Amino acid sequence: MSERPTIVFLDRDTLPPSVRLKDFARPANLVVHARTRPDEVAARIADADIVVTNKVRVDAAAIAGAPRLKLVALAATGYDPVDVAACEAAGIRVANIRAYATRTLPEHTFALILALRRSLVPYARSVTEGRWEEAGQFCYFDYPIADLAGSTLGVVGDGALGKAVARIAEAFGMEVLFSSYKGVAGMGPLYTPFEEVMARSDVITLHCPLTPQTRNLISDAEFALMRRAPLLINTARGGLVDEAALARALDAGLVSGAGLDVTIPEPPGADHPIHALARRENVLVTPHVAWASREATQALADQLVDNIDAFLAGTPRNLVV
Repeated sequence: MSERPTIVFLDRDTLPPSVRLKDFARPANLVVHARTRPDEVAARIADADIVVTNKVRVDAAAIAGAPRLKLVALAATGYDPVDVAACEAAGIRVANIRAYATRTLPEHTFALILALRRSLVPYARSVTEGRWEEAGQFCYFDYPIADLAGSTLGVVGDGALGKAVARIAEAFGMEVLFSSYKGVAGMGPLYTPFEEVMARSDVITLHCPLTPQTRNLISDAEFALMRRAPLLINTARGGLVDEAALARALDAGLVSGAGLDVTIPEPPGADHPIHALARRENVLVTPHVAWASREATQALADQLVDNIDAFLAGTPRNLVV
Protein backbone atom coordinates (compact mmCIF):
# COMPACT_ATOMS: atom_id res chain seq x y z
CA MET A 1 0.00 0.00 0.00
CA SER A 2 1.26 3.48 -0.85
CA GLU A 3 2.46 5.91 1.80
CA ARG A 4 -0.70 7.92 1.21
CA PRO A 5 -3.52 5.41 0.66
CA THR A 6 -6.58 6.29 -1.38
CA ILE A 7 -9.84 5.89 0.52
CA VAL A 8 -13.05 6.01 -1.51
CA PHE A 9 -16.37 6.59 0.31
CA LEU A 10 -19.16 5.49 -2.05
CA ASP A 11 -22.27 6.82 -0.28
CA ARG A 12 -21.55 9.64 2.17
CA ASP A 13 -25.17 10.83 1.97
CA THR A 14 -26.25 7.75 3.94
CA LEU A 15 -24.89 9.56 7.01
CA PRO A 16 -26.44 12.84 8.20
CA PRO A 17 -24.71 16.06 7.05
CA SER A 18 -24.08 16.96 10.70
CA VAL A 19 -21.85 13.91 11.20
CA ARG A 20 -18.16 14.77 11.11
CA LEU A 21 -15.51 12.36 9.85
CA LYS A 22 -12.52 12.88 12.11
CA ASP A 23 -9.04 13.00 10.65
CA PHE A 24 -7.28 9.74 9.90
CA ALA A 25 -4.19 9.00 11.98
CA ARG A 26 -2.21 8.52 8.77
CA PRO A 27 -2.39 10.98 5.83
CA ALA A 28 -4.71 9.66 3.12
CA ASN A 29 -6.36 10.74 -0.09
CA LEU A 30 -10.05 10.71 0.78
CA VAL A 31 -12.44 10.67 -2.18
CA VAL A 32 -16.05 11.20 -1.14
CA HIS A 33 -19.09 10.47 -3.32
CA ALA A 34 -22.53 11.50 -2.11
CA ARG A 35 -24.10 8.52 -3.88
CA THR A 36 -22.93 5.82 -6.25
CA ARG A 37 -25.05 3.97 -8.79
CA PRO A 38 -24.38 0.26 -9.36
CA ASP A 39 -22.89 0.99 -12.77
CA GLU A 40 -20.42 3.48 -11.24
CA VAL A 41 -18.91 1.24 -8.55
CA ALA A 42 -16.20 -0.51 -10.57
CA ALA A 43 -14.73 2.71 -11.98
CA ARG A 44 -14.82 4.51 -8.65
CA ILE A 45 -12.98 1.81 -6.73
CA ALA A 46 -10.52 0.78 -9.47
CA ASP A 47 -7.60 2.67 -7.88
CA ALA A 48 -8.73 2.49 -4.24
CA ASP A 49 -6.71 1.00 -1.41
CA ILE A 50 -9.72 1.19 0.91
CA VAL A 51 -13.41 1.39 0.05
CA VAL A 52 -16.06 2.69 2.44
CA THR A 53 -19.66 1.70 1.79
CA ASN A 54 -22.86 1.73 3.75
CA LYS A 55 -25.42 0.29 1.34
CA VAL A 56 -23.74 0.41 -2.09
CA ARG A 57 -23.17 -3.10 -3.40
CA VAL A 58 -19.51 -4.06 -3.89
CA ASP A 59 -19.67 -7.23 -5.96
CA ALA A 60 -17.14 -9.75 -7.25
CA ALA A 61 -16.73 -8.01 -10.62
CA ALA A 62 -15.92 -4.66 -9.02
CA ILE A 63 -13.53 -6.35 -6.58
CA ALA A 64 -11.72 -8.11 -9.45
CA GLY A 65 -11.17 -4.75 -11.12
CA ALA A 66 -9.60 -3.14 -8.05
CA PRO A 67 -6.07 -4.61 -7.81
CA ARG A 68 -4.93 -2.25 -5.02
CA LEU A 69 -7.94 -2.87 -2.78
CA LYS A 70 -6.99 -4.14 0.67
CA LEU A 71 -9.95 -3.22 2.90
CA VAL A 72 -13.68 -2.72 2.55
CA ALA A 73 -14.79 -0.67 5.58
CA LEU A 74 -18.52 -0.81 6.12
CA ALA A 75 -20.28 2.23 7.54
CA ALA A 76 -22.83 -0.19 9.01
CA THR A 77 -23.09 -3.44 10.93
CA GLY A 78 -24.71 -5.48 8.17
CA TYR A 79 -22.23 -6.70 5.57
CA ASP A 80 -24.68 -8.06 2.98
CA PRO A 81 -23.80 -5.26 0.47
CA VAL A 82 -20.30 -6.77 0.10
CA ASP A 83 -19.39 -10.02 -1.65
CA VAL A 84 -17.51 -11.32 1.36
CA ALA A 85 -16.50 -14.58 -0.35
CA ALA A 86 -14.90 -12.68 -3.23
CA CYS A 87 -13.05 -10.43 -0.77
CA GLU A 88 -11.76 -13.42 1.18
CA ALA A 89 -10.59 -15.15 -1.99
CA ALA A 90 -8.70 -12.00 -3.01
CA GLY A 91 -7.13 -11.44 0.41
CA ILE A 92 -9.19 -8.31 1.02
CA ARG A 93 -10.31 -7.66 4.60
CA VAL A 94 -13.81 -6.52 5.48
CA ALA A 95 -14.54 -4.59 8.68
CA ASN A 96 -17.92 -3.50 10.05
CA ILE A 97 -19.36 -1.25 12.76
CA ARG A 98 -20.43 -2.81 16.04
CA ALA A 99 -22.42 -1.95 19.16
CA TYR A 100 -23.08 1.67 18.20
CA ALA A 101 -26.91 1.56 18.18
CA THR A 102 -27.58 0.01 21.58
CA ARG A 103 -29.42 3.12 22.76
CA THR A 104 -30.95 4.64 19.65
CA LEU A 105 -32.58 1.52 18.23
CA PRO A 106 -34.17 0.32 21.49
CA GLU A 107 -35.48 3.84 22.10
CA HIS A 108 -36.98 3.95 18.61
CA THR A 109 -38.49 0.53 19.17
CA PHE A 110 -40.25 1.81 22.27
CA ALA A 111 -41.26 5.03 20.54
CA LEU A 112 -43.14 2.85 18.05
CA ILE A 113 -44.61 0.67 20.79
CA LEU A 114 -45.81 3.63 22.85
CA ALA A 115 -47.20 5.52 19.87
CA LEU A 116 -49.19 2.49 18.76
CA ARG A 117 -50.25 1.29 22.19
CA ARG A 118 -51.64 4.74 23.00
CA SER A 119 -52.86 5.63 19.48
CA LEU A 120 -50.80 8.84 19.54
CA VAL A 121 -50.74 9.42 15.79
CA PRO A 122 -54.49 9.13 15.12
CA TYR A 123 -55.32 11.19 18.21
CA ALA A 124 -52.90 13.94 17.20
CA ARG A 125 -54.22 13.92 13.65
CA SER A 126 -57.83 14.06 14.83
CA VAL A 127 -57.11 17.23 16.81
CA THR A 128 -55.84 19.00 13.68
CA GLU A 129 -59.01 17.86 11.89
CA GLY A 130 -61.30 19.49 14.48
CA ARG A 131 -62.49 16.38 16.28
CA TRP A 132 -61.90 17.85 19.76
CA GLU A 133 -64.31 20.72 19.13
CA GLU A 134 -66.76 18.32 17.56
CA ALA A 135 -66.66 16.10 20.66
CA GLY A 136 -67.98 18.93 22.81
CA GLN A 137 -66.25 17.77 25.99
CA PHE A 138 -62.79 17.71 27.56
CA CYS A 139 -61.76 14.44 25.88
CA TYR A 140 -62.95 11.70 23.53
CA PHE A 141 -62.25 8.02 23.06
CA ASP A 142 -62.11 7.34 19.34
CA TYR A 143 -59.02 5.13 19.46
CA PRO A 144 -57.81 2.42 21.87
CA ILE A 145 -55.33 3.18 24.65
CA ALA A 146 -53.59 0.49 26.68
CA ASP A 147 -50.88 0.41 29.33
CA LEU A 148 -47.61 -1.48 28.91
CA ALA A 149 -47.35 -2.47 32.58
CA GLY A 150 -48.51 -6.04 33.09
CA SER A 151 -48.33 -6.95 29.40
CA THR A 152 -45.93 -9.40 27.77
CA LEU A 153 -43.16 -8.54 25.33
CA GLY A 154 -41.82 -11.25 23.04
CA VAL A 155 -38.27 -10.56 21.85
CA VAL A 156 -37.02 -12.41 18.78
CA GLY A 157 -33.24 -11.97 18.81
CA ASP A 158 -31.07 -12.19 21.91
CA GLY A 159 -28.15 -9.96 20.90
CA ALA A 160 -27.21 -6.61 22.39
CA LEU A 161 -30.21 -4.84 20.85
CA GLY A 162 -32.77 -7.41 21.93
CA LYS A 163 -31.37 -7.38 25.46
CA ALA A 164 -31.42 -3.57 25.58
CA VAL A 165 -35.07 -3.57 24.50
CA ALA A 166 -35.82 -6.14 27.21
CA ARG A 167 -34.31 -3.90 29.89
CA ILE A 168 -36.55 -1.01 28.86
CA ALA A 169 -39.56 -3.33 28.85
CA GLU A 170 -38.82 -4.47 32.38
CA ALA A 171 -38.64 -0.82 33.50
CA PHE A 172 -42.18 -0.40 32.13
CA GLY A 173 -43.33 -3.40 34.16
CA MET A 174 -43.60 -5.80 31.24
CA GLU A 175 -42.92 -9.50 31.34
CA VAL A 176 -40.22 -10.39 28.78
CA LEU A 177 -40.01 -13.64 26.82
CA PHE A 178 -36.91 -14.31 24.75
CA SER A 179 -37.81 -16.51 21.82
CA SER A 180 -35.88 -19.61 20.91
CA TYR A 181 -34.92 -19.91 17.27
CA LYS A 182 -37.83 -20.90 15.10
CA GLY A 183 -37.94 -24.67 14.80
CA VAL A 184 -35.19 -25.20 17.40
CA ALA A 185 -36.01 -26.86 20.73
CA GLY A 186 -33.98 -27.24 23.91
CA MET A 187 -32.19 -23.89 23.95
CA GLY A 188 -32.38 -23.73 27.74
CA PRO A 189 -34.45 -22.10 30.47
CA LEU A 190 -33.76 -18.53 29.36
CA TYR A 191 -35.66 -19.12 26.13
CA THR A 192 -39.32 -19.69 25.39
CA PRO A 193 -40.31 -21.76 22.35
CA PHE A 194 -40.94 -19.58 19.32
CA GLU A 195 -44.54 -20.72 18.90
CA GLU A 196 -45.30 -20.00 22.56
CA VAL A 197 -43.86 -16.48 22.25
CA MET A 198 -46.16 -15.87 19.29
CA ALA A 199 -49.13 -17.06 21.33
CA ARG A 200 -48.45 -15.34 24.66
CA SER A 201 -47.10 -11.92 23.67
CA ASP A 202 -48.97 -8.61 23.67
CA VAL A 203 -46.08 -7.02 21.75
CA ILE A 204 -43.61 -8.87 19.51
CA THR A 205 -40.38 -7.14 18.51
CA LEU A 206 -37.81 -8.43 16.01
CA HIS A 207 -34.05 -8.00 16.53
CA CYS A 208 -32.52 -10.74 14.40
CA PRO A 209 -30.58 -10.70 11.11
CA LEU A 210 -32.09 -11.44 7.72
CA THR A 211 -30.82 -14.82 6.53
CA PRO A 212 -32.30 -17.52 4.29
CA GLN A 213 -33.62 -19.10 7.50
CA THR A 214 -35.28 -15.92 8.80
CA ARG A 215 -36.75 -14.57 5.56
CA ASN A 216 -40.52 -14.28 6.06
CA LEU A 217 -40.00 -15.34 9.67
CA ILE A 218 -43.43 -13.86 10.41
CA SER A 219 -46.03 -14.92 7.86
CA ASP A 220 -49.54 -16.41 7.79
CA ALA A 221 -48.73 -19.42 9.98
CA GLU A 222 -47.13 -17.24 12.65
CA PHE A 223 -49.96 -14.68 12.62
CA ALA A 224 -52.40 -17.54 13.16
CA LEU A 225 -50.61 -18.36 16.43
CA MET A 226 -51.05 -14.83 17.86
CA ARG A 227 -53.88 -15.35 20.32
CA ARG A 228 -53.55 -11.95 22.00
CA ALA A 229 -53.67 -9.78 18.84
CA PRO A 230 -50.25 -8.27 19.61
CA LEU A 231 -48.44 -5.30 18.17
CA LEU A 232 -45.70 -6.36 15.77
CA ILE A 233 -42.53 -4.23 15.70
CA ASN A 234 -39.74 -4.64 13.15
CA THR A 235 -36.70 -2.38 13.47
CA ALA A 236 -34.31 -5.14 12.36
CA ARG A 237 -34.38 -6.00 8.66
CA GLY A 238 -36.90 -5.85 5.87
CA GLY A 239 -37.83 -9.33 4.72
CA LEU A 240 -38.36 -10.72 8.21
CA VAL A 241 -42.07 -9.93 7.89
CA ASP A 242 -44.23 -11.06 4.97
CA GLU A 243 -45.99 -7.74 4.35
CA ALA A 244 -48.86 -9.26 2.36
CA ALA A 245 -49.49 -11.65 5.25
CA LEU A 246 -49.32 -8.71 7.67
CA ALA A 247 -52.06 -6.94 5.73
CA ARG A 248 -54.23 -10.06 5.93
CA ALA A 249 -53.53 -10.37 9.67
CA LEU A 250 -54.53 -6.74 10.26
CA ASP A 251 -57.74 -7.26 8.31
CA ALA A 252 -58.54 -10.38 10.34
CA GLY A 253 -57.72 -8.74 13.69
CA LEU A 254 -54.91 -11.21 14.37
CA VAL A 255 -52.64 -8.28 15.23
CA SER A 256 -53.68 -4.96 16.72
CA GLY A 257 -51.07 -2.90 14.88
CA ALA A 258 -47.56 -2.78 13.49
CA GLY A 259 -44.53 -0.52 13.69
CA LEU A 260 -42.07 -0.94 10.83
CA ASP A 261 -38.76 0.82 10.26
CA VAL A 262 -37.47 -1.45 7.48
CA THR A 263 -38.56 -3.02 4.23
CA ILE A 264 -37.11 -4.58 1.07
CA PRO A 265 -36.07 -2.81 -1.06
CA GLU A 266 -35.19 0.56 0.44
CA PRO A 267 -36.56 2.93 -0.70
CA PRO A 268 -39.58 0.73 -1.31
CA GLY A 269 -40.88 2.12 -4.60
CA ALA A 270 -44.23 3.73 -5.36
CA ASP A 271 -46.12 0.43 -5.82
CA HIS A 272 -44.71 -1.34 -2.74
CA PRO A 273 -47.29 -2.78 -0.30
CA ILE A 274 -45.69 -0.84 2.57
CA HIS A 275 -47.51 2.30 1.41
CA ALA A 276 -50.94 0.71 1.77
CA LEU A 277 -49.94 -0.55 5.21
CA ALA A 278 -48.73 2.93 6.24
CA ARG A 279 -52.14 4.43 5.48
CA ARG A 280 -53.76 2.33 8.20
CA GLU A 281 -54.41 4.07 11.51
CA ASN A 282 -52.87 1.20 13.47
CA VAL A 283 -49.64 1.02 11.44
CA LEU A 284 -46.66 3.33 11.84
CA VAL A 285 -43.87 3.25 9.25
CA THR A 286 -40.55 5.10 9.59
CA PRO A 287 -37.82 5.24 6.90
CA HIS A 288 -35.06 3.04 8.42
CA VAL A 289 -34.02 5.67 10.96
CA ALA A 290 -34.11 3.68 14.20
CA TRP A 291 -30.29 3.69 14.16
CA ALA A 292 -29.95 7.36 13.33
CA SER A 293 -29.84 9.41 16.51
CA ARG A 294 -27.31 12.24 16.51
CA GLU A 295 -25.22 10.46 19.09
CA ALA A 296 -25.28 7.07 17.37
CA THR A 297 -24.43 8.34 13.90
CA GLN A 298 -21.43 10.24 15.22
CA ALA A 299 -20.31 7.15 17.15
CA LEU A 300 -20.62 5.16 13.91
CA ALA A 301 -18.50 7.67 11.99
CA ASP A 302 -15.86 7.71 14.72
CA GLN A 303 -15.71 3.92 14.78
CA LEU A 304 -15.45 3.83 10.98
CA VAL A 305 -12.31 5.99 11.08
CA ASP A 306 -10.95 3.95 14.00
CA ASN A 307 -11.43 0.74 11.98
CA ILE A 308 -9.48 2.20 9.06
CA ASP A 309 -6.75 3.59 11.34
CA ALA A 310 -6.38 0.20 13.00
CA PHE A 311 -6.06 -1.54 9.65
CA LEU A 312 -3.44 0.92 8.43
CA ALA A 313 -1.51 0.45 11.66
CA GLY A 314 -1.40 -3.30 11.12
CA THR A 315 -3.84 -4.12 13.91
CA PRO A 316 -7.15 -4.68 12.08
CA ARG A 317 -10.31 -4.89 14.15
CA ASN A 318 -14.04 -5.64 13.72
CA LEU A 319 -13.16 -8.01 10.90
CA VAL A 320 -15.83 -10.00 9.07
CA VAL A 321 -13.08 -11.68 7.01
